[in-house]
Amino acid sequence: MKKVSVCLAAYNGEKHIGRQLASIVNQLGPDDEVIVSDDASTDATHQIVASFNDSRIKFYTNTGTHGPVGNFQHALSLATGDLIFLSDQDDVWLPDKLTDTVRLLDTHDLVVSDCTIVDEQLNTLHPSFFAMRGSRSGFVHNLLKNSYMGCCMAFRRDILILALPIPATVYMHDWWIGLLAELNGKVYFYKKPLILYVRHGNNASPTGEGSLDWQQKVTNRAGLLTNLIRRMAH
Repeated sequence: MKKVSVCLAAYNGEKHIGRQLASIVNQLGPDDEVIVSDDASTDATHQIVASFNDSRIKFYTNTGTHGPVGNFQHALSLATGDLIFLSDQDDVWLPDKLTDTVRLLDTHDLVVSDCTIVDEQLNTLHPSFFAMRGSRSGFVHNLLKNSYMGCCMAFRRDILILALPIPATVYMHDWWIGLLAELNGKVYFYKKPLILYVRHGNNASPTGEGSLDWQQKVTNRAGLLTNLIRRMAH
């Protein structure tokens, strides 16, 4: 059996992190792990995580705040598993999340599943993120309009090794990892929703680049391409 590492980035997550951890640990095997990287939370996040009293959950606190990309990089750098899952603190894993994804990773290097978009009370806002976003594989497609959403992604360790360290000028970690996998492996977009993707207005990780102007969007893509070329050259 391959070891699973779930990398969860936390920041002031007391309202939701308990619900999310419960949905994750119920699916894990005895040798799997959850790496919780906490970005210097000032609420009860640590106490809630500790209350699980589960040796598979490993809690680490950043010195200062690193933001979503730095926080996920910290978690990823600590992962020891063969298969790496990314997790936000405020979503909910559906019961088939682990088994379906592990099966697909037998024949693919990176898997992105669909998700159901819900509100804070888990009422459905949209049944399919893929349908709303037009998500699909393809390097050029995803460079222009990113479909790689971290909370829906899992990948093999060789992709993790290739992705770290994440360049400081990369806008989002999941976009970087997804495009690297497009260039170096086999990716699969799984059309079954495997998480409830919770949007409550205070999410730490943005969805897409909706608030950015066109100049910043061009800069993001130029930075990605430059860093991808450099990484591939090594």
